[in-house]
Amino acid sequence: MLLWTGGSMAFILVAVSAAGYLYIKHLNDNITSVSDDGAGTGGFQKDKAINILLIGTDKRTGKGNTGYGDTGSVGHADTNILLHVSKDRSNATALSIPRDLIVDVPDCPTQQADGSTKIIPATPGVRFNTSLGQDGRTPSCTMRTVTELTGITPDDFMVADFNAVKTLTSAVGGVEVCLGKDINDPDSHLKLTKGTHNIEGEQALAFVRTRHSVGFGGDLSRIGLQQQFLSALMRKLKSNSTLTNPSKMLDVAEAATKALTVDSKINSIGKLKDLGLELGKLNPKNLTFTTVPVLDNPADGVVKKTVIVNPNTAPQVFEAIRGDVSFTEVKQKQQQKKTAADNLLKGSRSAASDVRVDIYNGGAPDGSAQEAVTWLQNNKGVPKSSQLGNADTPLSKTTLEYAPDQADQARKLADIMGLPASAMKPGQSEKNSQGLPAIVLTLGKDFKGAGVPLTAPTKAPDVDKSTADKVQCAK
Repeated sequence: MLLWTGGSMAFILVAVSAAGYLYIKHLNDNITSVSDDGAGTGGFQKDKAINILLIGTDKRTGKGNTGYGDTGSVGHADTNILLHVSKDRSNATALSIPRDLIVDVPDCPTQQADGSTKIIPATPGVRFNTSLGQDGRTPSCTMRTVTELTGITPDDFMVADFNAVKTLTSAVGGVEVCLGKDINDPDSHLKLTKGTHNIEGEQALAFVRTRHSVGFGGDLSRIGLQQQFLSALMRKLKSNSTLTNPSKMLDVAEAATKALTVDSKINSIGKLKDLGLELGKLNPKNLTFTTVPVLDNPADGVVKKTVIVNPNTAPQVFEAIRGDVSFTEVKQKQQQKKTAADNLLKGSRSAASDVRVDIYNGGAPDGSAQEAVTWLQNNKGVPKSSQLGNADTPLSKTTLEYAPDQADQARKLADIMGLPASAMKPGQSEKNSQGLPAIVLTLGKDFKGAGVPLTAPTKAPDVDKSTADKVQCAK
């Protein structure tokens, strides 16, 4: 969470003047980085939405950590948050992914110490936390698993171990958390009374590890504590008591650069500063914490140990994040405003039977063009539709091209297919096999199947959530 202080860190590093170069070099030397093995987007960009994968491992390295739980752990992905920051930096969503969520871990090409690449085989139907550490998997494998699960490719990743929680909280002088009841958990070593507390070091680690004494006593209950903790840490990092204290800021920089492992695209103070400046634009009240909607795994029987994705609500959450939709109230009205492109959908519609369309596959799954034709003809009354094989160039997004005098046909087909205004491409048509003018539908990689709308959501689904500006007492 050092990133939230990026702007102030930049000021402090300049202020150290002549000593600045040596200090920055020292911090750079602290940073540990590993390759993302091509699993990411190539790194965050200032003019685009940002997706950072935050991973907390259960590796017991470091002073005083061997006494916690599984001392022989290889370092699994036990805490996982996909942080999505909107393109305009007005809001962000922190999506927690349960460690016990059953997922398919895909094949993972991983760079070896000798420079060669080893493909670690996929394992279907396993806990999400095995995407790291198990069988030699690196954070790039966790990135690939997130993409497989959500359809969102992270830009970068950050990995923190137990020491990160202890040293960062001590560096800022502790963070304020709240409990709705007394807790005495022998497993996590957390012993606190009901009410608010300022915690740091070992006590902070015990707080984020506690699960048996809160909620239903499982990992989902612990996620709530972790979200409360990160909200508190963010508030403290952005508070005047931290930002106006150069000594404390330098302590934070020292602790963070030693405790975090990052991908090679953000492996320097300069790159982290640039990322921090982007994230620093965000107001805590517009950072929403939520969790992947899940159901108990029916395969577990009576004793519930794992969960599965809720097929009804989870896809809505993923789609909203992919569509850069705010989960807070900020800019909801602005996000729902019509754009200039929406004007293309205004106007008359032809009858479905008058729509003449040629369909190409421009990156959709094999057979999609024929599937669309069959669906249009048999289910939607569009008999003048033909599939013409693969497009010359693959497309990431589905497009609909048409001549000016075919706009009414294009609007009708857009309604039927559920195409967004951005798919509309006024220009020219082509001649079909009978030599008649036809609009051209090219199915891109975003095509999900005939009858599945491509219109992006404008409102986030109704899910359990909290914002980083408020303290919610754990019960």
